[in-house]
Amino acid sequence: MKAIIIDDEPLARSIVKEYLQQHAGIELIAECNDGFEGVKAINQYQPDLIFLDIQMPKINGFEMLELIDNPPQVIFTTAFEEYAIKAFETHAVDYLLKPFSKDRFDKALQKLMQQQQQKPAVEKTKQIIEEAGKSPVQSNRVVVKDGGKIKIIPVTQIQYLEAADDYVKIHTAEGAFLKKKTMQFFEDSLAAFHFVRVHRSYIINTQLITRIDAYEKDSHLVLLSSGTRVPVSKQGYAKLKEVLGL
Repeated sequence: MKAIIIDDEPLARSIVKEYLQQHAGIELIAECNDGFEGVKAINQYQPDLIFLDIQMPKINGFEMLELIDNPPQVIFTTAFEEYAIKAFETHAVDYLLKPFSKDRFDKALQKLMQQQQQKPAVEKTKQIIEEAGKSPVQSNRVVVKDGGKIKIIPVTQIQYLEAADDYVKIHTAEGAFLKKKTMQFFEDSLAAFHFVRVHRSYIINTQLITRIDAYEKDSHLVLLSSGTRVPVSKQGYAKLKEVLGL
């Protein structure tokens, strides 16, 4: 198996590297200092396994996983126990809470070998990402790939979201960016940030509404401060009235 370590702490990387020396069946092919390097290395080397820290500068471990099309199996290495919640336990290979012993490390790899014949790694890792994205820690910004670059969009900069086949188009003052998520995912995760799904294909930032106009039978148009007009369905209008207290 090919493995990559992604952790911003040199000491943590060296400990994993040392423990791995006793496991001849796993070849360490790269070490990364942050999530940006991690994305590049995973795309380049296509590892079977990554040892991934969660709290890192720039983008965290969960956000990094969102940017990988075919994510490998994951063993999290983290000092933040609050992340090791039951929602992830059935999807990640394991969690190693720092500082961890060699015995605990060996048990994680033993668990990995036992899981080899179970649910595909890609599906399990995608479930981790879905669960993580619903937490308040994750939902205050969105990380997207913009060509060869990685862009971090604070939720406050999102004007509206639009369904686009298997993607969601995120509209900001700087332009539109695609994210491979569902509208339902964003409807659930952004509800606390004044976002309302006003149409099957649109979610808007209610802070940017300047006017609501009647339009055809049982439908309306919302005018945003950017000048954009967004259609509002009958059901969406009911939601909007409730949120705005109309």
